[in-house]
Amino acid sequence: MVKRKPIRLTQTSYAVLALFQHLGEATSYDLKQALEISIENFWQVPHTTAYDEPARLAGGGYLTVRQEPGGRRRKLYALTELGREALATWITEPHAAPPQLRDEVMLKVFAGADPGPLLPARRRWHEGKLAELEGLLAMVHEAGGPKGPERTLVAGVTYHRKMIEMLDALEADTAADRSFPR
Repeated sequence: MVKRKPIRLTQTSYAVLALFQHLGEATSYDLKQALEISIENFWQVPHTTAYDEPARLAGGGYLTVRQEPGGRRRKLYALTELGREALATWITEPHAAPPQLRDEVMLKVFAGADPGPLLPARRRWHEGKLAELEGLLAMVHEAGGPKGPERTLVAGVTYHRKMIEMLDALEADTAADRSFPR
């Protein structure tokens, strides 16, 4: 019997378990790539998570680990029954922590910055993310995959559209301030 070290599961742990549920058996590099095009669009994940968290979860019995016998000898991880059960329990809990907004542009505006110079780059970024998510959403629709990723992509598309609207309103408000000297 494999000895397990009891570990505390974090929200990031559940994010990793959820990705392995979709990926099946995968390397840390595969996990990193999947994080970048999915969960990181709505949940900030530390860069090292793709490499540290699978090993930690394997130590707790939530993932299996298998090392390739030859070649690059990569480690391949997969969800265990314990991992599936933990994820299933977590997703059925009727509560979730409130969302967190961390936006440096808003922090600078709060501190007194003129929003004008900050807005064009932020708008381009939101437009780029919007195009990226719309492309991913089209791929998910075409593939007919699970509803969870599709729903988060719809939420992401809506979020970036609303953020562009907010930037437009902020720009109009800033322009109005310039029209009426104080």
